[in-house]
Amino acid sequence: MRVTIVGAGIMGLSTAWALRHRGHAVTVVERHTVPNPLGASVDQHRLIRHAYGAMAGYGAMVADAYAAWDRMWADLGEILYVETGTLCVGGAGQRWLHDSAETLARQGDAVEWLARADLERRFAPVIWDPRDEAFRLPGGGVLLADRIVTRLAQHLASVGVPIRPDHAAVAVDPDGAAVTLADGRVLAADRVVVAAGAWVGRLLPGVARRITPSRQVAAYLRPPPDLAAAWAGMPMLLDIDPDRGFYLVPPVAGTTIKVGDHGFTLTGDPDRDRDAATAEAEALAEMCRGRLRDFDRFHLDSARTCFYTVAPDERFVVEPFGPAGWVMTGFSGHGFKFGPLLGEAVADALEGRRDPADLTRWAAGKSPLPAIG
Repeated sequence: MRVTIVGAGIMGLSTAWALRHRGHAVTVVERHTVPNPLGASVDQHRLIRHAYGAMAGYGAMVADAYAAWDRMWADLGEILYVETGTLCVGGAGQRWLHDSAETLARQGDAVEWLARADLERRFAPVIWDPRDEAFRLPGGGVLLADRIVTRLAQHLASVGVPIRPDHAAVAVDPDGAAVTLADGRVLAADRVVVAAGAWVGRLLPGVARRITPSRQVAAYLRPPPDLAAAWAGMPMLLDIDPDRGFYLVPPVAGTTIKVGDHGFTLTGDPDRDRDAATAEAEALAEMCRGRLRDFDRFHLDSARTCFYTVAPDERFVVEPFGPAGWVMTGFSGHGFKFGPLLGEAVADALEGRRDPADLTRWAAGKSPLPAIG
């Protein structure tokens, strides 16, 4: 089977990996360089976590996601992941925190609720409020995102997958599995997969009505030297309270601390609104003032923007379009962790081994994925 994939982010490359592993002929086209510095997949880190609030479908997918990453690490010859564990925090009665604990318990994963004294003793770099509740999970960690995308592209090229940077797609014909490029060339195949991130709506107007590009800013901090060792041993921190709503990634494998806003802006043009203003970065860092001990001694190292594609209820949109096409979009900032798993599932569907409707419901977190008979 010949497959053209539009987009060389984690979804496009993971699908190419799964298809090539099974012997199919795959070509990947990317509108920018590979990795694309404007893409949502390219950053120092992305998180993989078991805590998912009340979204039980996605929580149940995480164990399978780890297994898919293990299969990819075996092919890449290296593990680009650092386990940190997960510390989930919220004010008393905070719904996301308790929904996560209840969902995990139903899945057979008990959490470790921590008393205030334990929090202060074990996680001294963090400021703890008397009203805080928190639990810890031993699992979860940091996927070294830009290194993964770079290494995966290198691996695919080494096994015969053409990856074409600076090949912008301007039209997709799902009936004939044809992709028209900006220079007028047409790539013909048996199937086409569109994983074009924030640009997907320009190729598939019907999908554009269901997803919204969202400009997000992340800030990168350096702790004072005397706290560097303590921060290097910290877990990821999820403080997804409606009034604060941020996550913090500890410094691992040479990265810096990253802080991101869990809320969505639902605004912006992915080709234009790219520069992170100093005031934006400072405002984001300021969200951490009540959490980071000695906050005024931290250094704001840098800031960057990326664009998520946000779907209603943060449900992924992975579905067929036309007789020969599939689209992968709407990952709402939490899809990277599922890249290899979704790539394998789409490869199954392209081979006719999975029912497309089953895959679409599962990818939206609505039902388990039936086993292949």
